[in-house]
This record gives sequence, C-alpha cells and structure tokens, in this order.
Amino acid sequence: MKAAYGKGGAGIDAVEIREIDDPSEPGPGEALVRLTAATLNYRDLIMVKGLIPGLAKEPEFVPLSCAAGVVTSVGEGVNRVAPGDRVSPLFAQGWIDGPPDPQRMLGGSMDGVARNAGIFDAESLVRLPDTLGDLEAATLPCAGLTAWSALFAVRPIKAGEWVLLQGTGGVSIAALQWAKAAGAKVAITSSSDAKLARAKALGADVGVNYRTESDWPGAVREAIGGGVDILVDVVGTGAIEESAALLNEGGIVAGIGMLDGTFSWGKDEEIGHMIARISVGNRGAHEAMLAFAAAHAIRPVVDMVYDLDRLVDAMHHLESGGFFGKIGINLL
Repeated sequence: MKAAYGKGGAGIDAVEIREIDDPSEPGPGEALVRLTAATLNYRDLIMVKGLIPGLAKEPEFVPLSCAAGVVTSVGEGVNRVAPGDRVSPLFAQGWIDGPPDPQRMLGGSMDGVARNAGIFDAESLVRLPDTLGDLEAATLPCAGLTAWSALFAVRPIKAGEWVLLQGTGGVSIAALQWAKAAGAKVAITSSSDAKLARAKALGADVGVNYRTESDWPGAVREAIGGGVDILVDVVGTGAIEESAALLNEGGIVAGIGMLDGTFSWGKDEEIGHMIARISVGNRGAHEAMLAFAAAHAIRPVVDMVYDLDRLVDAMHHLESGGFFGKIGINLL
C-alpha cells in the first residue's frame, strides 16, 4: 500500500509517498480500517513546517488527521465496530471524555491517515451516517468538530443570535453550516467577493470584504444592526481586537486558530470578553455532531480533491489560501 511521510520542520516539499507493507492483523481492542478519503487542515502545515516545534513525531510521521474508511477486520474483544462499518478515526485517539491526550493526536504525535489503511483503537472510531459520503465525513474529525465545539461546547448558540466567522476555510464553513442549521444568523468576512458569494449561497446572512472595506467591523455592525454573540476566531492575535469589538455583552471568542502567527488565548482582559480555548472535541461530541448533520441533511463542502500521490500539491494549495471549505485527498 501507499503512505505519505513527513518530517517536522522539513517543509511541504520534503513529504514523500512510499510503498509500504500492508498492516498486520489488528490486535485485541483494535480494528483495521481501509481508508478511502482524507482532508487537509491548517494544522497539517504546522506539522510539516515545524511552526510549533515538538508536536510532530520524530524522526518522521504519517501526516493528516482526518479520514473516513471501512472496517475490514477487528481484533479480540472488539464490539464497538464490525467489518463493513463505515467509520472515521477520532482526531485525538482515546479521547472518550475528559481532557485530550496531546501524545495521541493523529498526523502529529501519532502517525496519521495519509495512507491506504491503518490499525486504530476500536474505541476511537465513530460510525458514519449514510447521509454523509466518505469525503464529506472526512471533513469533520478536526475542522468540523472544532467548529461544533466553538458553537455548542462553551456558550451554546441560540436561534436568532449572531455568529461572526473569519474567512472561508474548513472551520469557518463548517461553523456556517452548523450555525444556520441551529437557527442562528451568520456574518462572514473574506478578502474575496467570489468566496463571499459562495458563503451566502450556503446561508450566510452578511458578507464583508475586509480588504475593500477599510472599516470592515463598522460595515459588519451596520449590516447586522448591532453586534455578535460568538466570534469564531481562526486568525489569532492579528485581528482579535477589531473582531472582538463587535461582541455583544456576554458574547465570547471561540479561540481556535493562529493564521496570523499566534493564538489569541490569554487576551481576555485586553478585549473585555471571555476567550474560550477550543480544542476539537471528544467522542461524544463527535457523535452528537454526526447525528446533527444527519438530522439536518448537512453536506460538508469539499472544494477540490487530489490523489494521495499529489499530496505535496494539495498542501501547497492549502498554503495558498485559494480554496473554499476543505481540500480532499483520495486514498483509494
């Protein structure tokens, strides 16, 4: 079978696709999964570029954390899944409840899913609803679940309330879909009018181009007639003060990303609002998200799909920012 290998800090172009032996039979408590589809996250660039040193397994690792596939065999004592089940591995293996274990995160401290098959902890697999295709389901373990936690884990969004989203990447577009299904209203920013048009087609109520609008926060406030209740912060410190100024009293920042280089975590006093540190989610949250997606017929957005052999090209595409929603990887 084929698998990708990267080295933390070596960069995108150092990622290699290799022919390796098929996995052995699963042991007790394990399941062998034939992986069919994966998707990229900004976190994958963090790992191969070494932007946060020490996170990636040494001396090399299989990248990517989000995938879907089919169970082909199970080890002794496994009753959670059975051969033939369509599943996704949890982003944080073993995170059933309580805090996550930073040593068991796919595509970083553990080998990830950029491969044709893998053996996983059976308790760290979730069964997929028939309403989701494999590529769609593969958008959810990291970006989709992070967006879910941003909206429902700390201060659950209510129907009629406003959410502010930054950009049109995987987390923001998933948050758009979750928020609209929950009856909330969404304001979204982007540097691209074309992307804003696509977001509005998905249900966004307000779209503002932060490059052409010199006072984009003012444009958002005027368009919605007030402030927002949850800011889904994927940018980090670079835009936190401007964005947080739009929050209503009691509103929160769901602190997720560092596209600007540093997280906004710890800036609570400076902005006068709570910044919740959002870290994906556990198995129960993942299953609740899947049930919600099925109940509301939500179809996650995959913008472009590359074969595994072209993973380097896919990562450069991710780096460019020239995509909407998610970039998929075909593992068949």
